[in-house]
Amino acid sequence: MPVPVQGGPRPAVARRPPRPRLTGLGGGLFACAAMVVAAGIAWLLFGASLFVYGLLFVPVAAATALWIRPADLVTAPISVPIAFAAGVWPISGGSGGFGGQLMGLVSALSLHAGWLYAGTLVAALIVVVRKAALISRRRQPRRTASAS
Repeated sequence: MPVPVQGGPRPAVARRPPRPRLTGLGGGLFACAAMVVAAGIAWLLFGASLFVYGLLFVPVAAATALWIRPADLVTAPISVPIAFAAGVWPISGGSGGFGGQLMGLVSALSLHAGWLYAGTLVAALIVVVRKAALISRRRQPRRTASAS
């Protein structure tokens, strides 16, 4: 005989969304894949606008830094600039073989370095705050145990 549930189902607002925990390699792959998708969106909807691509890079960098597991936090500020370069290549505007593609990539990276720095700074700040919170959580039980 089933037991009746008291109070019914929990409201959707009270549930916490799942928090992915990516390894360092998984975070880098996530960021690269997300930036290639962002480049596709910028190419299809906005005519390969590097401004839109840069706007999409900052939240991807933040999500990567938030979803990396605590043991691999240092990899987030390293992998997001690589992801920026991987995603900007298809929309960089180079033409005429490998040399032209490479020059387009270098030009796009140099002209839009502000977005690259902004996303990397966001990822680094999130990593520093998360690491400080982890350290303070580890030290807190020691303080309460020594105070007793």
